[in-house]
Amino acid sequence: MRAADIMTTSVISADPEMNVRDAARTMVLENISGMPVINETGRLVGMVTEGDLLHRHEIGAGFRHRAWWLELLSSTRELAAQYVKEHAGKVKDVMSTDVVTVSEDRPVAEIAELLERRRIKRVPVVRDEKVVGLVSRANVLRALVALAPEQPAPIDRDDASIRHAIVLAMKGQRWAIAPENVIVKEGVVHLWGIIMSEEERQAARVAAENVQGVKKIVLHLEYPVVMPAA
Repeated sequence: MRAADIMTTSVISADPEMNVRDAARTMVLENISGMPVINETGRLVGMVTEGDLLHRHEIGAGFRHRAWWLELLSSTRELAAQYVKEHAGKVKDVMSTDVVTVSEDRPVAEIAELLERRRIKRVPVVRDEKVVGLVSRANVLRALVALAPEQPAPIDRDDASIRHAIVLAMKGQRWAIAPENVIVKEGVVHLWGIIMSEEERQAARVAAENVQGVKKIVLHLEYPVVMPAA
């Protein structure tokens, strides 16, 4: 599945000359947290989001309320840029210009990783430098719903096949439980061994939970014993 399969094509956008108040009103009325900024030629020039409008002077969240020591540590360039963000009346002055985009054939898995790595909520989809869609975190979640298999009906499996499936599920993982420490009796899985973190315990549990036929999981996973200094 690729960007073209999940993107929103009815993209709500802003003009660089749009009033900041009008941009904020549009986001509120359309129930969106950001929108691409497109100039008169149809070219993407930026993104304006809720984050760009959080420190506006109209709501008393601007320069005057920053700690004095932050002001001392900031360069005049940073202070000037922040003043523009807080007081400018046009979208072109408050928008973010470092915009990440993707093509229509970008795999959904790569888009999800991009959203997470860049800590952004949406990414424009472009074709020939024109915005043709938008992929948001919500779009990715909808793809997950569509692609994730339905929970299979419980099936009966013999203990040996259950144990083999669990060992196989953990194979290659550095936190994996040793095969000899995976015991299955009448569908009840017992996991024994030493772990170094709670995350390892939960990973082992999930690996066993995902195997069909498992009726119950009992964890006997312990932390290493620390011997007292002599």
